[in-house]
Amino acid sequence: TNDRGKGETDVNIENLAMSSLSPYNESSDEFQTRMVDILNSAALNVAIGIGSKVGLFDALGDAAEPLTAKELAETTELNPRVVREWLGVVVSGNILEVHPGDYYSLPPHRANFLCRKGGENNLALYCQEIPILTQCVYQDVLETFKTGSGIPYSKYPTFQDFMGQLADQKHEDSLLQTFLPSIDGMVDRLKEGNMRVMDLGCGQGLAISLLAREFPNSSFVGIDLDEDAIAKAQETSRDLENLSFVVLDATCIHEHEFAESFDYVVAFDAIHDLCHPEEVLKGIRDALKPGGIFSMIDIKADSHIIQNKDHPMGPMLYTVSLMHCMQVAMVDGGRGLGMMWGRQQAISMLKEAGFRNIKELEIPQDGFNSHYMAEK
Repeated sequence: TNDRGKGETDVNIENLAMSSLSPYNESSDEFQTRMVDILNSAALNVAIGIGSKVGLFDALGDAAEPLTAKELAETTELNPRVVREWLGVVVSGNILEVHPGDYYSLPPHRANFLCRKGGENNLALYCQEIPILTQCVYQDVLETFKTGSGIPYSKYPTFQDFMGQLADQKHEDSLLQTFLPSIDGMVDRLKEGNMRVMDLGCGQGLAISLLAREFPNSSFVGIDLDEDAIAKAQETSRDLENLSFVVLDATCIHEHEFAESFDYVVAFDAIHDLCHPEEVLKGIRDALKPGGIFSMIDIKADSHIIQNKDHPMGPMLYTVSLMHCMQVAMVDGGRGLGMMWGRQQAISMLKEAGFRNIKELEIPQDGFNSHYMAEK
């Protein structure tokens, strides 16, 4: 049988045989050196994630002058012996500088990538991602290589909280400032009012709450399967009369009283996590009024592994998908799209769901996501 996902096209292997598929021109010694680099980078990832989580980078970034291990421990209220061992990792990994007398400093040009004040540039936050996933489901992932049964959301409580925080920060920094203005005429329509908007997979509701607060003349609905997330969303948005939340399985949208009732539906990094995305996309189309708009924000990638070979974060994104996105989407016989399902599958599935005028758009100041905009 052909297990290739819908929307994927055949790759001409002969045309690629002399380039991407040719053997690596390296010696065994060179590959051994590369393996050592991988081991060191993996270790640094853990240490950077820890330093970000407990505030060590923030303290170093705020310091007016280099600090000793003891001073850094006192500033962060952490154990000095443990802090000193952590310093050994990040100094030998060339992340921090060490000065005579055992003083340590964070080079200023690195601060934005390691400290909270860097906002969306703070890549140290993402160094927590793989360790958290490993803690949650490492043994479960090993088992799925045999069973293919996937892993339910209930196995990921710590990871879900972490990803929710990352998403919230991104929405606060860019939703109203850059994303919404990039959609021609959308801001004016929301201001004028009488628009009804759905956020599919809203989590704890920050994005839809920001929209509801900014555009009081329009109405907004957040939908998510997680009852706890919806309860928190309702608690934090009680003052917004133009916002409501519904606990609902996305595959059941068509069964709810939503037929042709929304002008705009948005889904932020949600579709690829769904077990039956084709049903959800059809349900979204049914929920839109004629001429309504759907914004699907998802990872910018190709649907073929060979075309993602040089993706700047390919190994990271495929690993997160292997350990989470694909897994949750394989439960109960789900399709298991995974994070790197790619533009070809995305556009094909939107067409199959009945959408028209499908466009893949760039998102301002966001090099890793694509905005698939489509109309009913």
